[in-house]
Amino acid sequence: MRAHVCAIDTRIACAKRTVRLSALLVCGLLALGQARADGDHIVLLVGGIEKQIYLPVTLAEHLGYFREQGLDVDVFSEPSGVNAEDQLLAGSAQGVVGFYDHTIDLQAKGKVVEDVIQLAQTPGEALVVSVRIAAKVHGVADLKGHNVGVAGLRGSTEFLSYYLAAASGMKMADISTEPVGAGDSFLSALRQGHIDAGMTTEPTISRAIKSGDARVLVDLRTAEDSQKALGGLYPSACLYMRLAWIKAHRDEVQRLVLAFSKTLRYIQTHTADEIAANIPVEYFAGDRELYVRALASNKAMFTPDGRMPASGPDTALRVLNVVDRAVQGKQIDLAGTYTSEFLPTQP
Repeated sequence: MRAHVCAIDTRIACAKRTVRLSALLVCGLLALGQARADGDHIVLLVGGIEKQIYLPVTLAEHLGYFREQGLDVDVFSEPSGVNAEDQLLAGSAQGVVGFYDHTIDLQAKGKVVEDVIQLAQTPGEALVVSVRIAAKVHGVADLKGHNVGVAGLRGSTEFLSYYLAAASGMKMADISTEPVGAGDSFLSALRQGHIDAGMTTEPTISRAIKSGDARVLVDLRTAEDSQKALGGLYPSACLYMRLAWIKAHRDEVQRLVLAFSKTLRYIQTHTADEIAANIPVEYFAGDRELYVRALASNKAMFTPDGRMPASGPDTALRVLNVVDRAVQGKQIDLAGTYTSEFLPTQP
């Protein structure tokens, strides 16, 4: 069994070596057959493996839970969820760990994918504003005419940024979104003035605050804050796959879900410091204490059992109906975007 995490355009330690791969090179490798569709080798793509919101992927690998299920899994990191989504549809991978809202957007475009386990119930993100303009920004409406950084275009960070703008009475054209990724690239764009604000995840949020480069304008990390800003829980990180592959490989899907279910239980029953002991040091960006503190504060964003929050799909659809032209005016079958059939039976 092989299970290792590799990163694209980000230096991340992998099992025995540090690997640096461009998205083009990874696509080439997968096209040559690394992502076989026969089920005995599974490729998962993640929209930024170092983000805390995708922590269950790293933990499942490092704790040996994929291997325990007899799975041969390779995990590759993409700069954004949209990039991962595109490769899934192209057949380069069997699954994506990304935001649940992608399943709604894809259904609206006639693409059939399904969320097989819900890993997080809140976005785990925050809209931060640069200290350069913070004194003049008292609410989202004050960002009118400014550049807002997002992980990638057509993705969840952009959807949520536009929704918050709309909820503040702005039109989508009143702000300009810039794809700047996360981590160092996000912070660099903020410091150099390429963006005035941005939607990002941990540990980038805490790094921006500690360095004095930004302050939080809208917090979407906790359930309470998410409900206040979005009107309900907004399910984020999940494992979604093409429905055709799910139907043809039910046993492999079941075992993947069991591995992630065990990972979620581990998160619930261990401290942030204990969890960090199973994380590559590169994810800390040189500040382990800051990473652990952020995780301790926001660990509740992960679902305890992999189940979809009851209000989650409706909240996500309502948000997308405001900001996603692909969804607007379409009849969406929310029941077809996720399933709980592979989850362990509750006691």
